[in-house]
Amino acid sequence: MRQDLTIIANLVKPTSRVLDLACGDGELLHYLEEHKSVTGYGLEIDAEQITACIARGVDVLEQDLNRGLSNFADGSYDTVIMTQALQVLRRQDLALDEMLRVGKEAIVTFPNFAHWTNRFYLSWKGQMPMSKTLPHQWYDTPNIHLFTFKDFEALCMEKGIKILDRAVGDFAYQSHWKARLWPNLFGEVAIYRIGR
Repeated sequence: MRQDLTIIANLVKPTSRVLDLACGDGELLHYLEEHKSVTGYGLEIDAEQITACIARGVDVLEQDLNRGLSNFADGSYDTVIMTQALQVLRRQDLALDEMLRVGKEAIVTFPNFAHWTNRFYLSWKGQMPMSKTLPHQWYDTPNIHLFTFKDFEALCMEKGIKILDRAVGDFAYQSHWKARLWPNLFGEVAIYRIGR
């Protein structure tokens, strides 16, 4: 599994109910079902990824996350997960509200657009940055909202969302002292566990 998925799997309690948003090929949910006896669903919009989930035996629903989670009852899951998809949604604030309405807690991962290499790239070249965590050109990127760790934390504070845990690292989710000391400058990606 990808390193971020391994870290997330360690944050999920055994036998819990999990909703995996933008679940991709279902790798994480499949692992959690096999190794932690969780029950849950994945939500995905891409037909090929849905087919991959079904091939793994993962319960998956086709759903556009921009339309919310109104088909799920309040508190119906222990944990709602969204990996590397928050930045592609139209309204992150509403997505977080929905995640914490449906789940007791949520886990999100996303790239930090304020990483020093992005700042340097933009100031030196005068073009939108490209990197391992941001591999797309400005015109074909799925990322429609560029934000930083500080932006995310300010939004959480504004909405009364508690940050229960945070891991910051490089593109491979490896932690280092600079990212721990100055996360918004030296952290490329982060995993946040949040709740009310």
